[in-house]
Amino acid sequence: MILTNQPAIVTGAASGLGAATARALAAAGARVALLDLSAERLAPLAEDIGALAVSCDVSDAGSAEWALTAAAREHGPARILVNCAGIAPAGRIVGREGPLPLEDFARVVQVNLIGTFNMMRLAAAAMAALEPLDDDERGVIVNTASIAAYEGQIGQAAYAASKGGVAALTLPAARELARHGIRVVTIAPGLFGTPMVTAIPQDVQDAITATIPFPRRFGKPEEYARMALSIVENPMVNGSVIRLDGALRLQPK
Repeated sequence: MILTNQPAIVTGAASGLGAATARALAAAGARVALLDLSAERLAPLAEDIGALAVSCDVSDAGSAEWALTAAAREHGPARILVNCAGIAPAGRIVGREGPLPLEDFARVVQVNLIGTFNMMRLAAAAMAALEPLDDDERGVIVNTASIAAYEGQIGQAAYAASKGGVAALTLPAARELARHGIRVVTIAPGLFGTPMVTAIPQDVQDAITATIPFPRRFGKPEEYARMALSIVENPMVNGSVIRLDGALRLQPK
């Protein structure tokens, strides 16, 4: 898909992977709508790249419907959706204070997995009604999993389960939406230099990066963005989960 003038939506766009992807899409000529819990947090980026800022709780059906309607009113129905919204709280199944509260597990799944599905179902419904482009393509959905989906560490049960669900969703969604000319692809990042990671003390960061084969550093959000744009532009990429991790395989802890 050629990105110029195509309406695009990025969730979790206030920082990290989402913000970098939004910048890259805008630079390539797409008309970008930024979605995050707070439109105020989005305002500086929206002004900088000429994008639309929309408040959205991706895990809430009504909030997501309202956000997609607002974006479509401004730019037209999106042909590109990049799901970057997510949370990653740590918590052992059985910790010092007993079993992990069920609501803590449910919240992670609600945001990471159900939120991804919520945005995908709504965006796909709108894409299916659009006129096809070249190769009969109507839209592209890029989701974000994690290598924790495959090698979840101790304390990551909820996060790994939620991201494993996103990974498992990829192929059946791509198969089902193929008749509408909609592709579905997932990126599974390794350790990236997002605010959540760079807040870790430097000595801990150094110990972590020493385990990455090459390049021996955190991934840059811009590198995630480059992968997302490559997926959008290449019509043969469909139904796959792509690891973006410098050959890292997570250890138990």
